[in-house]
Amino acid sequence: MLPFARLTIIGLGLIGSSVARAVRAQMPTVRITGHDADPAVRERAIELGICDDVTDTAGASVTDADLVILCVPVGAMGAVASEFAADLPADAVVSDVGSCKQSVAEALAAVLPNAIIIPAHPVAGTEKSGPDAGFSTLFKGRWCILTPPEHAPEAAVERLRSFWQRLGADVEIMDARHHDMVLAVTSHLPHLIAYTIVGTADDLEGVTQSEVIKYSAGGFRDFTRIAASDPVMWRDVFLSNKDAVLEMLQRFSEDLSVLQRAIRYDKGDELEALFARTRNIRRSIVEQGQDDDAPDFGRKH
Repeated sequence: MLPFARLTIIGLGLIGSSVARAVRAQMPTVRITGHDADPAVRERAIELGICDDVTDTAGASVTDADLVILCVPVGAMGAVASEFAADLPADAVVSDVGSCKQSVAEALAAVLPNAIIIPAHPVAGTEKSGPDAGFSTLFKGRWCILTPPEHAPEAAVERLRSFWQRLGADVEIMDARHHDMVLAVTSHLPHLIAYTIVGTADDLEGVTQSEVIKYSAGGFRDFTRIAASDPVMWRDVFLSNKDAVLEMLQRFSEDLSVLQRAIRYDKGDELEALFARTRNIRRSIVEQGQDDDAPDFGRKH
């Protein structure tokens, strides 16, 4: 039995269009209705055929839905939910795909006080955006973290768990605040560092006569990939999860100072010990199937 029969996806970019494609592939009888605030995106979604219907308004998209997934920047969740609040069926489950969970839960609860709200975060994505960037296997073998509030019906949580498992994801249940702290370390801080390093390199382009870009090595190329992520989405992530991000940034700054002193005073043993520890972390990530151990990160040459 399918966990849901009528799905609404609001926001048809990378994640939203990937959800639609994955549902098409894994649950082809589910009826998919889509909406996006951008008319050009709506038109493209119709051309791609990733939804059964694409509506001009958020309210029209949810009228018969039993699952609504918001795939919009986290800062826009409350405003978008308010657009369809009057049209939402009483028994529909409302979820999302945002990278911050506590702020999203609070924003949705404020405008949908009587709705069944179960925030979610599929930990998957690429640096690309838009409906053409999506693909059906994006969530396969990746984690999807559900952060249901205490009063969420257990049956609804299990239905949403089953939904994501059918799309190929491994599902974990987590407290929203704990999720935000974990993701501040594993995702938000790395993106902030990438944006900073690439910005610094851009500032130095004139000094180095364009050699930073011309001779960019693998490490810098990886930073540019991360730093190419959607600017609006990541702006909202940092502002919505500011407390956890600032705490992790302070910890990082302190660790960076230790590393700076080790280099300044030729403490090679300290450097080697740190590098050995971090190398083992990389091996653990590969062993758990969260990345590929192919040479040069699987790059094609």
